[in-house]
Amino acid sequence: MSLVHAAHGRGETSAVDAPEEPGGRRSPRRVIGAYAALAKPRVIELLLVTTIPAMFLAGREIPNPWLVLATLVGGTMAAGSANALNCVIDADIDKVMNRTKRRPLVKASVPRRNALIFGLVLGVASFAVLFFTVNLLAAILAIATILFYIFVYTLGLKRRTPQNVVWGGAAGCMPVVIGWAAVSGSVQWPAFVMFGVIFFWTPPHTWALAMKYRDDYERAGVPMLPVVATPQHVAKQIVIYSWVMVGWTLLLAPATSWLYACFAALAGAWFLFYAHRLRAAVNRGVETKPMALFHRSNTYLMIVFCALAVDSAIGLPVIGLPFL
Repeated sequence: MSLVHAAHGRGETSAVDAPEEPGGRRSPRRVIGAYAALAKPRVIELLLVTTIPAMFLAGREIPNPWLVLATLVGGTMAAGSANALNCVIDADIDKVMNRTKRRPLVKASVPRRNALIFGLVLGVASFAVLFFTVNLLAAILAIATILFYIFVYTLGLKRRTPQNVVWGGAAGCMPVVIGWAAVSGSVQWPAFVMFGVIFFWTPPHTWALAMKYRDDYERAGVPMLPVVATPQHVAKQIVIYSWVMVGWTLLLAPATSWLYACFAALAGAWFLFYAHRLRAAVNRGVETKPMALFHRSNTYLMIVFCALAVDSAIGLPVIGLPFL
């Protein structure tokens, strides 16, 4: 369950790389690190950045801390389940991609069977935690997200179409819906708008990364858009989705105050500037830095959702519309 690839390609040393103990035994730190790496914790961090503000907005106030904690624990388990199962399915791809060749299944630091059991247990645990501490709707949405990510994105779309991250990215949009459901016990229109913000954010975010690692994806046979289309077309699509994304954030204005609307507009203008700059560089045939846009997309999303949380916590009067 990914806001797609937010932590990939850094090559940092982790507990997975810790030296083995004498006699070839693996230290507890190494084992724990390997299983933690399966869950892709840095991807989960970005998911949590969107879940908490959704909970703030659902009540237009600071939510119950215990409810937030329970939702985050259950949501983290669900995301870890989806990510671990994704690693099991994509082990063959990960072996040939420089960006992913340090993952636990590639390095054989976790047996494939164990990784499968780990992912399934996390999924069952996420349902139990959300059901008993939050509500049934949040638990069902979490399981539906895991199933969508595995069967629709990983098994159905990823290796077959360059639109993989467009439709498959819907799984990464679900944490805001789960957060809203946790507070309200229902799903209302602002939750769908937040879903849309992340939905339209995912392609520019992921395609910028894929521009950098195009050769990796091509070698693995994954038809990401930068693999099958010209850089000019990819840059144009990034700009189009960026405009739709920024416009979509403003649809939340009726449920918020002027504070959120201002931050959303300013952050959007900032991001659009860099999206257009990337396209201009591609069109001129000069050196581009797509990873700069990739990292700025993370910052942009954090600004928008943090503005939602602050706006809701302060409790300023909502802008509203007569028909809402």
